[in-house]
Amino acid sequence: MQESTKGTLAATSAFLLWSILPIFWKSLAEVPVQQTTAHRVIWTLLILIIILSARGKLKGLITALRSPSIILIHLAAALCLSANWLLYVWATLNDRILEGALGYYINPFLYIILGSLFMGEKHTRMQLVAIIIAAAGVALQFPAVQGVPWTAIGLAITFAGYGMIRKTSPLGSFDGLTLETAIMLPLSITYLCMTHQNHGAFGDDSTVSLLLIATGVATSAPLLCFARGARSISLSLLGILQFIGPTGQLLIGWLMYHEPMPDLRILSFAVIWIAIIIYIISLRIKPQRP
Repeated sequence: MQESTKGTLAATSAFLLWSILPIFWKSLAEVPVQQTTAHRVIWTLLILIIILSARGKLKGLITALRSPSIILIHLAAALCLSANWLLYVWATLNDRILEGALGYYINPFLYIILGSLFMGEKHTRMQLVAIIIAAAGVALQFPAVQGVPWTAIGLAITFAGYGMIRKTSPLGSFDGLTLETAIMLPLSITYLCMTHQNHGAFGDDSTVSLLLIATGVATSAPLLCFARGARSISLSLLGILQFIGPTGQLLIGWLMYHEPMPDLRILSFAVIWIAIIIYIISLRIKPQRP
């Protein structure tokens, strides 16, 4: 199997997993967002260390720590990632799943812009038309939320920034994510110690405790797939695949949790999917320079 095909499959798997994660985070509605995020860091790091140790690659990560440039790259990635985690869970628990979906609909266009500016990626006329149509579809959502969707914008910026930064790192997906969660670990432990000095750091009952531990799997599985895909496919293709996630979130927020879906929002999503279809078709046609 070609490297690009593996990358496409990995990225697709990541977005499918992300599309159904609101259901999992809703089960932790009684836990503060900061506490949930702290546990995500701790349990994700533990899972990654076990995987690296089993593969005998922990020494490679330790060697990478000798490079200040690598540490700086993943420090920036960790900042983007932690901000994205906080925003996403907060939006899910505050009945803003649809706004979160909007953020991830915006995100691919940031990938496309970054790809053009920094990676020299070019687009055909059909692809440019698709981008314009999709941008119009996203714009239709702004009046639907009756204001500036700051959560959506924040999610788009932080995740696009993470994807771009990860593409510049020489580390593999496992090593990179392990380093990023290790960077976030001290702050996470400090938060839990300061806010839960007596009890409650692991939840008020065994079910919540198990769910908090499971945040490691819920976090690491899609992120590893995403990091794997981001390293071997173009930012433009990564951006198109990104639409899988918010579409699943949209359906869950609308059909399962009954968040409002006015006609304008329905129209905007329809326009966005027309753009996606055009873009996918363009990928199968011989490129023509605009």
